[in-house]
Amino acid sequence: MEAAVLLTTFACGLLFSRIGLPPMIGYLIAGFALFSFGLDLQQLSIIEHIAEIGITLLLFAIGLKLDIKSLLQKEIWAGASLTFSASILVTLGLLKCMAWIGLTAIEGLNLNQLLLISFALSFSSTVFAVKTLEDKGDMAALYGQIAIGILIMQDIFAVIYMTASKGQWPSIYALGLLLLPLARPLLYRILDKVGHGELLVLFGLFSAFVLGAWLFEQLGVKPDLGALFLGVLLAPHPKANELAKSLLSLKELLLIGFFLTIGLSGLPTLSDLYLGLILLLLLPIKFIVFYLTNYWFGFRGRTSLMTGLALTNFSEFGLIVISIAIAAGSLPSQFATAIAISLSISFIISSPLNILNEQLYQKFAKFFSTAQKSTLHPLDIPLQIGTHKCLVLGMGRVGAGAYDELKKFYDDDILGIDHKIELVEQHQQQGRNVICGDASDKDFWDQLCHHSSQLVLLAMPHHMGNIFALEQLRASGYLGQVAAIARFEDEAKQLKELGADNIYNLYQAAGAGFAENFIKKQPRPQTR
Repeated sequence: MEAAVLLTTFACGLLFSRIGLPPMIGYLIAGFALFSFGLDLQQLSIIEHIAEIGITLLLFAIGLKLDIKSLLQKEIWAGASLTFSASILVTLGLLKCMAWIGLTAIEGLNLNQLLLISFALSFSSTVFAVKTLEDKGDMAALYGQIAIGILIMQDIFAVIYMTASKGQWPSIYALGLLLLPLARPLLYRILDKVGHGELLVLFGLFSAFVLGAWLFEQLGVKPDLGALFLGVLLAPHPKANELAKSLLSLKELLLIGFFLTIGLSGLPTLSDLYLGLILLLLLPIKFIVFYLTNYWFGFRGRTSLMTGLALTNFSEFGLIVISIAIAAGSLPSQFATAIAISLSISFIISSPLNILNEQLYQKFAKFFSTAQKSTLHPLDIPLQIGTHKCLVLGMGRVGAGAYDELKKFYDDDILGIDHKIELVEQHQQQGRNVICGDASDKDFWDQLCHHSSQLVLLAMPHHMGNIFALEQLRASGYLGQVAAIARFEDEAKQLKELGADNIYNLYQAAGAGFAENFIKKQPRPQTR
């Protein structure tokens, strides 16, 4: 049985990755395939537990990268509230229209039941959206931060509903959780002492599952929220990013279980499939609601498009809400399968749209640039780059080191650019000339196309980001020098074929630099 599960999952994931789609779609299909072979969640209950562990780790990882101040911005809490309310009302209206035209599954439902379904379908998938943002390296991009903030607010709405649906409120002792920040110095001291190996991973698991999930659950609060809270608590520590990376492979592996469970829930009947397909009509409405909300707050057309696409899907929380309602006798059981179908297909639709979001923007750039307010949000005003002889794109450790060396030659004629606001502020405090910009932004490159730089250094950590930047530079007719970093030979070859003048292979150059540094410090051999 285990061999069949692994073989089917691997084969489907590999097949979809080879045709340019995310492997997660393959995992969804694998779940349905396994069910058709006679396997279900009762026989493979361990997969359900794996899925729960994966989601808990995902929320802990989100917390490690989350700036809690961002949730306090009105664009996040007000935007999430507005989009959620509007989505419920519009979905309710569409469901009423379906009942009016005689759709059998909807026709017999009362207003409370329709509201419950509208509520369930108004959530967007945290698992899917964060996985997509991570794969694209856009977690720290402005639209990624907006999307994550909205998702977290939606998770809070879900917690409130699930608590109320049980008819049981958290223990009075749950107020003691507000004292957890007082334990931060102790947690930081432990994190300082655990090193960089397996103890670091164990500390992360202990924080997520014991201090977070288990403790919160004992006090009547949703355990996943505890994992998120502990992640936020540890986020300011210098090793938070290293901790997130150390858990990355484990989290990715465990999340496969989440996508398998959707398919293993059961194959749909024709009526279930029909209802599930009908509910997909709500997806364009969700996109429009998210787009208009971002427009209202003054974000650019590109930011509104990217945010809307990231959130245009249905959520695992919708399934949970429907399951609770069915268990309470509030809804017919067929809605669980129908919404599972809608959820699966929404992922299949959303995946390529998010992969091609930049191409979509470029194709309709004229429309989206006009579909925005004349007065833009301060965080989304296009850059004024000015004139600099050297640009460093990506101000991580490699980019910062290159900036410091190049400054010896270019003096003040060098500019660093990065899309992480907190990193930009850190460099500015250290006296570097760095501004916030997103190199995956077509509008950014439209400004840079007319730039008179002698050298552009591509030092972004994600290879596809450097590829996109190089393509934009060459397509604009830029004639200056372009240097880029790479980790592997195939990456270096791809950059060279696209016209990079110099490739810096990080692994090879690290060894050469180590030897060179050693030789410089050795006494010269005496000549006879």
